Amino acid sequence: MISMLRITDILDKTQSYLGPEEQETIEKAYIFSASVHQGQIRLSGEPYLTHPVEVAGMLADMKLDAATIVTGLLHDTVEDTLATPDQIREAFGKEVEFLVEGLTKISKIIFGSKVEQQAENFRKMILAMSSDIRILLIRLVDRIHNMRTLEFQTPEKQKYIAEETLELYAPLANRLGINWIKVELEDLAFRYLNFEAYNEMAKRVAKRKEKREQYTEEVKNIIQKEIDQFGLKACVEGRAKHFYSIYKKMKEQHIDLDEVYDLIAFRIILDAKKEIECYEALSVVHALWKPVPGRFKDFIAMPKANNYRALHTTVIGPYGERVEIQIRSRIMHEWAEEGIAAHWRYKEGQSYKSDDDEQIKKLRELLEVQQDLKNPREFMSNLKMALFPDEVYIFTPRGDVKAFPKGATPIDFAYSIHTDVGNQCVGAKINRNIVPLKYELKNGDTVEIITQAGHHPTKDWLKYAVTSRAISKIRNWIKTEERKKSIALGKDILDKEFKKHHLKFSQIVKSDEIKKVYAEYSISTVDDLMAVVGYGKISAKRIVNKFLPEDVSKQSESTPEKEKKKTTVSSSVGISLTGIEDVMVRYARCCHPIPGDEILGYISRGRGLTVHTANCMNVEEMDTERIVDVEWNIKEKKTFPVNIRVVCTDKKGLLAEISAVISTMDVNISHAEIETRSADMQAICDFKLDVNDLQQFTQVLNAMKKLKSVISVERVRRSS
Repeated sequence: MISMLRITDILDKTQSYLGPEEQETIEKAYIFSASVHQGQIRLSGEPYLTHPVEVAGMLADMKLDAATIVTGLLHDTVEDTLATPDQIREAFGKEVEFLVEGLTKISKIIFGSKVEQQAENFRKMILAMSSDIRILLIRLVDRIHNMRTLEFQTPEKQKYIAEETLELYAPLANRLGINWIKVELEDLAFRYLNFEAYNEMAKRVAKRKEKREQYTEEVKNIIQKEIDQFGLKACVEGRAKHFYSIYKKMKEQHIDLDEVYDLIAFRIILDAKKEIECYEALSVVHALWKPVPGRFKDFIAMPKANNYRALHTTVIGPYGERVEIQIRSRIMHEWAEEGIAAHWRYKEGQSYKSDDDEQIKKLRELLEVQQDLKNPREFMSNLKMALFPDEVYIFTPRGDVKAFPKGATPIDFAYSIHTDVGNQCVGAKINRNIVPLKYELKNGDTVEIITQAGHHPTKDWLKYAVTSRAISKIRNWIKTEERKKSIALGKDILDKEFKKHHLKFSQIVKSDEIKKVYAEYSISTVDDLMAVVGYGKISAKRIVNKFLPEDVSKQSESTPEKEKKKTTVSSSVGISLTGIEDVMVRYARCCHPIPGDEILGYISRGRGLTVHTANCMNVEEMDTERIVDVEWNIKEKKTFPVNIRVVCTDKKGLLAEISAVISTMDVNISHAEIETRSADMQAICDFKLDVNDLQQFTQVLNAMKKLKSVISVERVRRSS
């Protein structure tokens, strides 16, 4: 059992850089936290106090200021105990109160869905972070400790927390340049999201440990000797890459662990103040071993978005093995490992250095652009996209360098200049040649946008745009146009429905009774009412019945219970929802939802309601106003189609082996396609299966993963 960190350990860590008064405040915060958390137990059975103490200990290891460490000790007090913000302010000052408030989740409000709750908590954190980045640093460290003790949560919660960690917290750590946090969060999340793959990799990597360590020492010694002879002062490190980065490479390139050549990353860390010494070290390496063409990256001349700076090269090293080498100065190395935290050391009453303002500003701009998005799903989707790490560097016609996510197009560049430039974009010139708007920008491209007054975006643009700014601007334009059409359609429908009962809609909207309708459906204007009717979200009959005499209204809807029944889709289709009448339901072919999946519905007039999985790629392109919450309501046993892809070692009898496993699970194969690749002796098998629900599907996946010939197996959701 790991021994609990004590307050004396934290004080020892901070003694070298904090004064006696600040040490005293930390001790005071510990006593306060112990007092209010007294009697609370974590799921692991440990006293709750272990969590804030561990968080504060990690913040002390990062050498952050006293207010940050105090907040680490107090970060859950307002949310999980009877302590109040006023008590925090009186005891520890306004600065600590602000930090604790920024970290307190919105837990007292009842939300309609997990996505809505998640979105609102992230909105709050981002808003607070805009004033003080330390809030994000504490939240990242808090997440690390929660991930380290995730084994005590339920499997459902483990999956949810691990997915959120991989999709949001790890990329946030990457944006701040804190590599050790990013790496640990990725590996911990990977362990809970795919334990079998994680465990298999751990075993296989461990088998080669001795051989790998011998090779690492040999390469290190050769490099060190050459560097010393050249007169450069540097140390050479060799470290195994973390599991998730290896797994990602295997999955992206459809290769086995044996084919991953760069399991070890070597670093040359120079005691240099001049960048030119990094290039001198590069020339030493390239004189020693032949470089692999196209594998050199200069992040000193063009730093990454998180300000990471280094030279990367891959060479053919000893025994013909490919060797990846990173070259950086000690200052660059400090940033590469600890990011913004490395530059925020506490000094003589001055907590932060001004030279980090530009980096913090970049992150704030990146995240604040999401604040205008009201729909929670759209907000979370755009936030994940904004944290996309891979980048390309392009030039403006004036020669300025701009960074964009990998896969960005001229549309993204146009919107980065101005919304009007984006909306009126009709084409682009790349290196003086005209290209289509779907052209993917490449490193070194010079981009010029061609505009035309009166031109406007189309839905197709959403397929090509990748930056959150461009996507949100295109969606806003389309949403505005869709809303105009829906308002006109809703007005026409309401006018006709009211006329049937000899009433005038134009007079009804001026009455006080209409305010009750607004309150019931959480809308505020007549335009909102016409829009929701036009979108098909509310039946016009339901609105009209509110204004009919009671005896007439009862004929169509005699009781609230009957109304509820009328607004529930027949259980024969397996879906239930409220507020919509006489709607045809179908399941989306792009993602093939199955019972147990988190789902949502999309309304389109004339086609009824289409059910998608919540993480379907096509949902991102949909008009959020037409999305409604739906639930599974399966009463009769039936099957649902689902696509899977199995990557395995090609061998005789392979298909029969896989088919036998599927058949034993009482699952039917409705379609199969096999593609073999002689180059790597692998087979890619695509199956369409008929399953009862997510639980049965998961059992099939787990059974197939146990086959020796299977490299990977995953569910496939098609983009169209």
